[in-house]
Amino acid sequence: MPIKDTVLFYLLSAASKFSPPLSSRTARRFRNSAKKRDPRRTDSSYQQRGRQGFEGIGRADEFVPFDPQPKPEPAVRAIAHYLPQFHPFKENNEWWGKGFTEWTNVGKAVPNFPGHYQPHCPIHLGYYDLRVAEIMVEQARIAKAYGIGGFSYYYYWFAGKTLMEDPLEQMLGNPDVDMPFCLTWANENWTRRWDGREHDVLIGQNHSIEDSVNLLRHIRKYIEDPRYIRIDGKPVFIVYRANIIPDIRETTNAWRQEAQSWGEQDLYLVAAQTFDIGNPEDLGFDAAMEFPPHQVKRTDITDEMGVYNPEFTGAILDYDAVVDAELTKSEPEYKLFRSSTLSWDNTARNQDAPRIMGRFSIEAYKRWTTHLASQVLEQEKYSADEKIVFINAWNEWAEGTHLEPDQRYGFAYLQATYDALPKKQ
Repeated sequence: MPIKDTVLFYLLSAASKFSPPLSSRTARRFRNSAKKRDPRRTDSSYQQRGRQGFEGIGRADEFVPFDPQPKPEPAVRAIAHYLPQFHPFKENNEWWGKGFTEWTNVGKAVPNFPGHYQPHCPIHLGYYDLRVAEIMVEQARIAKAYGIGGFSYYYYWFAGKTLMEDPLEQMLGNPDVDMPFCLTWANENWTRRWDGREHDVLIGQNHSIEDSVNLLRHIRKYIEDPRYIRIDGKPVFIVYRANIIPDIRETTNAWRQEAQSWGEQDLYLVAAQTFDIGNPEDLGFDAAMEFPPHQVKRTDITDEMGVYNPEFTGAILDYDAVVDAELTKSEPEYKLFRSSTLSWDNTARNQDAPRIMGRFSIEAYKRWTTHLASQVLEQEKYSADEKIVFINAWNEWAEGTHLEPDQRYGFAYLQATYDALPKKQ
């Protein structure tokens, strides 16, 4: 062990104890950095235990088997976000290695603390490949069996270049994929850390009014599909980060004019409330859409969870506390589509520094979704077509949030969603 690392060990160990004024997260980072430089580490249990000592957890008591029986139709439309990355494609082969898909990350995840549910393992559809046409057909079938009223497919457009469009084009040409849909433009940079930030950009955005109009022209074929979701006759288009688009009000005006030139009466534009987005009307949008875990109240419980990964520098939030806070939110003056999420956990993408919603339960998720659905149904400012809630997500397996069935809960996520939605009389 170099002398400088030994000195750093003692300095960082001392620094970690100055809390307050250090936040618990900062103090934890100091402690973890110190552990990496501990001169006694070669004789410690860190190396002896390794990853193989981390045990997963099995089937939950809440496990629900598949029940495709006809059910009453929900009075509120639930739209689930859908990630089309579960297939190999050229760019991923170049960036990550031949054959990489989202499943590559999912399969590597291991637990970081007792009771940590990792890895997430699918059932029913298995580790599917979206190049197989029957997968999207079956996804639509099981989603509709549990009252899901639509998918919002993430759309990846980078100044004229698209990524992961093949499954969507395949869906477009296959009427057997019997599911209403809309598109969400994932308009941030594609980065090696999947966080959209400026470092280590694999493919970047080049926003301009011209580029945005070209995007709309490109997706016209989707908008004109009879399955495309419309609100009061207007096709729905969602933007993930509207506030990073320069001249956004001019852009939304240009989008509307372009759609009207095709014969559309207008577009229904939705701004996701991701980073610092509030009133959508300020940006020229018709409505906002919540996007948890963005903009939720966070209660950090990391120090309570018994983390046994010595490299851990992430954060664990209390899922119950998130739900409790979301239930107290008041209705804003603008139109807002409320959203719930399942057990957000991106350990699969960032093993040692993930963001996790710990202490997840099916009951808490159901309580959250029930509240949101009842709230939008009661609000008179929303038209019949606007009685919508969003779910994050259908298949974000590497972020730990998926309605698709898994080995631990089976179809409990979907059953809880269906049970949470009020039914038509």
